[in-house]
Amino acid sequence: MSELASEPPARTDRVRISYEVEGGRPREVRVPAGVTLFDAASWNGIAIDSTCGGHGTCRKCKVRVTDGDVPVSRLDPRAFDAGELRAGWRLACRAPATGDVRVTVPPLVTRPKAATVGVGRQVILRPAVQKRYVELSEPTLADQRTDLERLLAALDDLEPTVDLHALRALPRALRAADFRATAVLVDDVLIDVEPGDTTARMFGIAFDLGTTTVVATLLDLTTGTPAGVASLLNPQQPLGGDVITRISATMLDPEALGRLTAHARDALNQLAHEVCAGADVDPGEVYEVALAGNATMTALALGIDPEPLGVAPFVMSTRSFPGLRADDLGLTLHPAARAYLFPALGAYVGGDIVAGALASGMDRDKRVRLFVDVGTNCEIVLSDGERVFATAAPAGPAFEGAQIRCGMRAAPGAIEGVKISDDDVALQVIGDVEPVGLCGSGLVDAVAALLSVGLLDGSGRLLTRDAAEEMRPGLADRLQTVGAERVFVLADGVYLSQRDVRELQFAKAAIATGWRLLAAELGIDPADVQQVLLAGSFGSYLSPAAAVRIGLVPGIPLMRIVSAGNVAGEGAKMALLSVRERAAADALLEEVRYVELSDRPDFNDRFIDQLAFPA
Repeated sequence: MSELASEPPARTDRVRISYEVEGGRPREVRVPAGVTLFDAASWNGIAIDSTCGGHGTCRKCKVRVTDGDVPVSRLDPRAFDAGELRAGWRLACRAPATGDVRVTVPPLVTRPKAATVGVGRQVILRPAVQKRYVELSEPTLADQRTDLERLLAALDDLEPTVDLHALRALPRALRAADFRATAVLVDDVLIDVEPGDTTARMFGIAFDLGTTTVVATLLDLTTGTPAGVASLLNPQQPLGGDVITRISATMLDPEALGRLTAHARDALNQLAHEVCAGADVDPGEVYEVALAGNATMTALALGIDPEPLGVAPFVMSTRSFPGLRADDLGLTLHPAARAYLFPALGAYVGGDIVAGALASGMDRDKRVRLFVDVGTNCEIVLSDGERVFATAAPAGPAFEGAQIRCGMRAAPGAIEGVKISDDDVALQVIGDVEPVGLCGSGLVDAVAALLSVGLLDGSGRLLTRDAAEEMRPGLADRLQTVGAERVFVLADGVYLSQRDVRELQFAKAAIATGWRLLAAELGIDPADVQQVLLAGSFGSYLSPAAAVRIGLVPGIPLMRIVSAGNVAGEGAKMALLSVRERAAADALLEEVRYVELSDRPDFNDRFIDQLAFPA
């Protein structure tokens, strides 16, 4: 949150703000005069796009003031041209409401393009959830055993503990079907007793709680097959596009933790009920969930203060979370449903990476393999076939489209692919519509293409128009200036700026430094890498050729670079389907060595060495 959000102004006069959200119902709120349009919206549950949490750096919180007076801030001219400013466009986080105003809010993209499946392995179906159908003798005066004693005698190969919900259900369930019933167990806990034979119906939900996107997969635990999948944008986005800004929000505003927790739980619950409805499954038939998320997302979902994760020495509250129930995550499924949360290796190599390493078999393959989950915080795992090392590199928000002049999320209108020839530019646009911005994969593609045609040199400098006239005359007109900045025009109103190139250089240098340091720890050369796995939603759509061209990954044959997709989600599925795989995930805590980069004295020098693009 911005500084204004940390503590509402102490003045008593109030103003009325009418928000008209495109595609939604108008909302009117009253707040103290001087509060920004962004903070007023955030306080009242109105979503305005932002990745910086209202600090004025991402320039995504664009709104249009249609009635009332809001002065132009110092930052507004950097986000809007003169015509747009006259039309009332403002950055909401820099727009204080000193009088009554009416504001139009562009719709927030709630379902960006995201990977919902990924590389996984076949597993032996043995879920923690099991059902046992029993036929019991009815009580008599000569046999006055309790209902529970009668049931446990029929489950003579088990010694379960008993959840209170099961005890409450037991008497009615037995007598509703003439003492024919189904015992529902999760691991060694009896969670329910259901009338009749219900063994054909048992389900679980695997969640990938990402910083940007949340994905849920409903699994039929009797067959091991997916029954439904859904995703949406993490609704925590307006409080910050990355984990650091969200941690900062909790430090600036004592109420932010509660809001972030509520947003995470609302997203999980919404997706859970969506996948159940789509598969005609009663939410009460979902007996267990598995969740993979980074350390910050997991802490926020559980309502744990994340501040220690954001400041040195970066300490987690715990590495693992035993004995949780689904309602600890705010989920309204079966009343006694259990929850398995993946353990974390470190503050910035969390459960999502453990899940990804499990799914991709990083500890089982004898090849030299590099796993890279590309994002704001880039997690890296490298194995030489015997040892497995992991680290996290601070890549920054460029891959999410933040801090990019024409950047946007992977939504309709985003350029996701770029090819440049001698005299033409071919664009791949999400939704096959007119381009309105540039998402992360498009940014990487554009830079790689400009390097290939020579309009961008190895230092990351765009050529002048005069120089381009000699080298690529058919493209020279696309090299223009916006203000004092050199840009390359991709489409009408969409361009790549010199600063955008620098942002990408910083991001790729951090990642390349990370995996090179791990290679040094293992005593191997980058050329020894036999396979690269590009994980996560961004990795799924990143061109392997472009990744090699900018130096993001080792320069190995492209056939060895695999888009692994949502491997965190695949790992969560495996944990639901097999207790053996779940045990393997827990064992990774001991098998993987976590390397902290922030205290490495050689990090900065190596980082500077990686800023240039490969020749």
